[in-house]
Amino acid sequence: MGRQYLLLFALLAACTRGPDDDLQYIKQARSIAAEWALVNEQANAGRVNVTYVTAMHGWLRDGLLAASSSLSEPKSDYGAEISALLALPSDAAPATLRSHSESLKLIEDALESA
Repeated sequence: MGRQYLLLFALLAACTRGPDDDLQYIKQARSIAAEWALVNEQANAGRVNVTYVTAMHGWLRDGLLAASSSLSEPKSDYGAEISALLALPSDAAPATLRSHSESLKLIEDALESA
């Protein structure tokens, strides 16, 4: 009987997900925020056309949605950062986007060093 409980515990432990499993999505969201900032910076400077900017905004938002929906802990600090990014308008200020990217980088670094 004890062996069955041990096996059940081992199976449950293997299924548990957490911040370490979310690290890839944190990295993805950080990269997307940084790229979004660059796109908006270039758009504000008139260096890229509207079609490109619109397509990139759609692609970037889709990537953030995918990362957000894949999180095992969406109510975490990093989940809140990703949600905050998703709440921003497409033409958000590059500095705001970089701030979120930097916050995600701090979380990423903390998880990698743990």
